[in-house]
Amino acid sequence: MADLVYRRVLADLKQKIIDNQFENKRLPDERTLSESYNVSRSSVKRALKELADDGIIFKKRGSGTFINPLYMKNKTIFHYEGSNLGITDSMKSQGKVPKIKLLSFNVVPASKEIQQDLFLAEGDFVYEIQRLRLFDDKPFMIETGYIPIKIAPELTKEIVEQSIFNYVEDTIHKSVTRSFLSILASPSNEQDQKLLNLKPTEPVGVMEGIFFLDDGTPFEVSNMRLHYQYLRYNTFVMV
Repeated sequence: MADLVYRRVLADLKQKIIDNQFENKRLPDERTLSESYNVSRSSVKRALKELADDGIIFKKRGSGTFINPLYMKNKTIFHYEGSNLGITDSMKSQGKVPKIKLLSFNVVPASKEIQQDLFLAEGDFVYEIQRLRLFDDKPFMIETGYIPIKIAPELTKEIVEQSIFNYVEDTIHKSVTRSFLSILASPSNEQDQKLLNLKPTEPVGVMEGIFFLDDGTPFEVSNMRLHYQYLRYNTFVMV
């Protein structure tokens, strides 16, 4: 329950930052935030620490907590955070709505590579899910994911047309909290060009990774191919 409380505060603060709702780029103090969210100060502290670790905010001694101006400067049309919320909730756009178009939904035997990535045994099956992500009606990502049937045995076409991470949190009370991602660029293939409206000479951004539940269980292997205009990687380096 404490994890859910802190994530709720974290998600709301991120959205308010994205929406530029804090005057002078300054956040309220911990006591004010605790009272406004009706949560303990420890939950607020945890949410603020994660925002600071991600380079989104910083504390200035004697003055308060402020939004990192570089973070605001580098906002893209969408915003992806590798936190529990998943892409459906984490990608935000200025006045646009994230949508999902299901391309395929199958049950297949796990390949040797997927068995290794998801800690599966020979003979285990996975869902193979391919979806097209859009802002309104403009496509920006082709997402192919593999999820063990034994973790979410009741997935349906209707469920995967929405947020899978939210479904897992609501039904089996687990959260996707960690991911290991590789980010690279690649020449676009015929499917990329058709679905993302790319020219043959235009590249795609690729995010390949494994998403983990809060108990450390590998939940999904995913390959995400993005229109190059939407790929920007920001990081925060401690020196």
